[in-house]
Amino acid sequence: MRLHKLLLVGAAWAALILFGAAGHTAEAQSFVATPVAKFNEPWAMVFLPDGRLLVTEKRGALKVYTINGSMADITGVPKVSYGGQAGFSDIALHPNFATNGLVYFSYAEPGKGDMVGAAVARARLTFNAQGGGSLSNVQVIWRQSPKVSGNNHFSYRILFGADGHMFVTSGDRYKFTPAQELDNNLGKILRLNDDGTPVADNPFANRGGLAAQIWSYGHRNIYGLAFDPQGRLWSNEMGPDGGDELNLVERGSNYGWPIVSNGDDYDGRKIPDHNTQPKFNAPELSWNPVISPSSMIIYNASLFPQWRGNAFIGGLSSRGLVRVAINGNTAREAERLNLNQRIREVEQGPDGAIWVLEDEKGSNGGRLLRITPRT
Repeated sequence: MRLHKLLLVGAAWAALILFGAAGHTAEAQSFVATPVAKFNEPWAMVFLPDGRLLVTEKRGALKVYTINGSMADITGVPKVSYGGQAGFSDIALHPNFATNGLVYFSYAEPGKGDMVGAAVARARLTFNAQGGGSLSNVQVIWRQSPKVSGNNHFSYRILFGADGHMFVTSGDRYKFTPAQELDNNLGKILRLNDDGTPVADNPFANRGGLAAQIWSYGHRNIYGLAFDPQGRLWSNEMGPDGGDELNLVERGSNYGWPIVSNGDDYDGRKIPDHNTQPKFNAPELSWNPVISPSSMIIYNASLFPQWRGNAFIGGLSSRGLVRVAINGNTAREAERLNLNQRIREVEQGPDGAIWVLEDEKGSNGGRLLRITPRT
């Protein structure tokens, strides 16, 4: 296992990055966040090759938004279980979307009684003359197993790698110990083929069953997943009462939850810190007070040349974006971009701008913001 590099952002460091009266750090004042649309409890978005935007809404709606301001519905979304952290969630395009029209999406799937679990489905997306469209041939290709009660810690982020393999995050469903067990897929990051089957050379493939899906384990609730320019996979993870994490995801590695954490249980019970058990893979960066990370990109465009190679993490409780400078295997918090709203999703647009979705529901909705340099 690699040498662990851990940076705790405690109260003293946090005090250095608090925003001034204007609401931003000096560097953060160099950006402008422009509202361009509103959605009802949006969760995720992805840009289409033609520049339009697909946006999921947590209650089970899929929208297509054209940057000139028009919006339309995409029909055919399956029934979702809604409540707490459950709902219609992430969306991603197949690497060959331009030719096959396949989209992938995750959602909370109802089971028997009060049982529920995350699912990933794929479908063919077809547009109509009115600007909307429909999903057809919807096929569930992956499920959390087992389904359990409760509406917490689904995670269900989807990310395709350059080799066409699909990574899916699967939270511990607030059940703790399954994250350490290899006979289920809770509390794991999974590596799958585009049809949902395990990749043949996964680290636990020889065990068969659900273990064959696993790329890494010992996770709690992973909401962000991104590749850096060197092709390394990074994730962010919500900790318990304290201890949100940024991790460099390594093949077959155990990240320690719930045996170790840099936070404690909500009921006050202490959890040993990562440095007490170095056999587990420790985070490159952790936060206490927490930021409640929701999503992540690693920026690689030229609109903000000074930010190339930096991670941007959506913050719910921190109400903005957290910029993280990455240098090799190490990471440090560099800046907070205060947006004064819970941020559910962050994406890099084809224009090089940073696009974010606010975590709001109801008549006011969550705004879609376009972040560009201040001129």
